[in-house]
Amino acid sequence: MDGSTRLASTPWPEVARDELVVAVPVGSFEQHGPHLPLDTDTRIASAVARAITGVVAAPAIAYGASGEHEGFPGTISIGSDVLETVLVEYGRSACRWARRVVFVNGHGGNGPALVKAVELLRYEGRDAAWLPCAVPGADAHAGRTETSLLLHLSPDDVAMDRAEPGNTAPIVELMPQLRSGGMLAATPNGILGDPTGASEEEGERLFADLVRRADKAVENWAPRPDGRLV
Repeated sequence: MDGSTRLASTPWPEVARDELVVAVPVGSFEQHGPHLPLDTDTRIASAVARAITGVVAAPAIAYGASGEHEGFPGTISIGSDVLETVLVEYGRSACRWARRVVFVNGHGGNGPALVKAVELLRYEGRDAAWLPCAVPGADAHAGRTETSLLLHLSPDDVAMDRAEPGNTAPIVELMPQLRSGGMLAATPNGILGDPTGASEEEGERLFADLVRRADKAVENWAPRPDGRLV
């Protein structure tokens, strides 16, 4: 599964100054329904970062902007402003010795902080970018998509006997509710979608596609104005 070197286990003399592309997973610690672990987003982002060809995979930034999930016990959010500051300082530090830094994002709520942080880093002359672990056509949260991915990546930590449908309305319809009352107002069990049809086989296919697109994005290295690789 891994296509990269692990930064955490590398002695400093083996870190090639000004040559490396460092992939930094950015996750979250938030509820993912009654059947998935709190660090689901971090696990997915970390697995993608480790699988990208030709990069050095750093340890994850494991907390993100997850305030909308705080109605559920276990969720810990550091907020968008703090996350932005962490990303900026991280990028400034890493770019003292790395050629490039790419933040591999596993949680949609981190998006605004990533955009602002990477825009500033690039303005300062640092070659930073970000990419999402986004699956086209995916359900919104803790549904079939994320459950299938976790069945592939961490099957022992998925409690399929607790998987149940959540709110399956389109996310566009749910946004007013989510903005006003958070996830708990929209879904009592924390799920947006239906995880009951998830499978390891589907997760393997989805993960392979995530890695393929991430590989291509890093290889092409063409950041948009918002810093996202395409």
